[in-house]
Amino acid sequence: MILSELTVAVVQAVPVDGDLEANLRGTESLVEQLVTSAAGADLIVFPELSLTGYDLSLLADERNWFTPGDERLNAVRKIAAEHGTTVVVGAPVRVGEHQHIASMVLTGDAPDVVAAKTHLHGAENDLVEPGTGPVVISVAGWNVGLAVCYDTAFPAHAQQAKERGAQAYVASVLFTQGEERRLDVRMAARAVDHGMFSVTANLGGYPLGQRSAGGSGACAPDGTVLAVAAGRDQEVVTVRLDPALL
Repeated sequence: MILSELTVAVVQAVPVDGDLEANLRGTESLVEQLVTSAAGADLIVFPELSLTGYDLSLLADERNWFTPGDERLNAVRKIAAEHGTTVVVGAPVRVGEHQHIASMVLTGDAPDVVAAKTHLHGAENDLVEPGTGPVVISVAGWNVGLAVCYDTAFPAHAQQAKERGAQAYVASVLFTQGEERRLDVRMAARAVDHGMFSVTANLGGYPLGQRSAGGSGACAPDGTVLAVAAGRDQEVVTVRLDPALL
């Protein structure tokens, strides 16, 4: 199959910790704007735990957990289906008896896909279960490997995505002030080491009460920065991935 350019909208979101209604409204509004803009978007990517905010104490509240097919996401699915767009959101997700920090893939045309965080750290280990490796999805003919934050620290995770056919490695993350260089170098390395695009959606604002590192954007397979957020608050970075660079 001959690939066309893949238009990716990277959302550096600023969720309100624990305010699901506000976060869902904000997600729906942004998705609607992005699919109807002049650029359009084949893939829209939100950061880690974008629907709840990264506050692990919120996991004690049953209302903050999502499941595949969760009706609260129907509006996003409807928009995605109408415009042929794939939307990746971050949430605490239950799959049967298993609890994960995950990216949920919404298209409205197929069942939701859950890409669970494989590499946990800190308190996450006591609250959720790890995933079993990268999930690779198909978007407009492209194979897209999904990662959640700490997964990006492990070259083997990206390598597994590559072995499963990924041409882009898309990470939903949380990096705060002081970690800017770590974020930049890590995502450039994942691109160069495995010959694929890397895309990063970071939480903006003040996650965990600390200033965001910003840095949402994308790198080419040679590590060149294709696009990056100008600031550290809510922002959308739109980038076109050119298959000629693979």
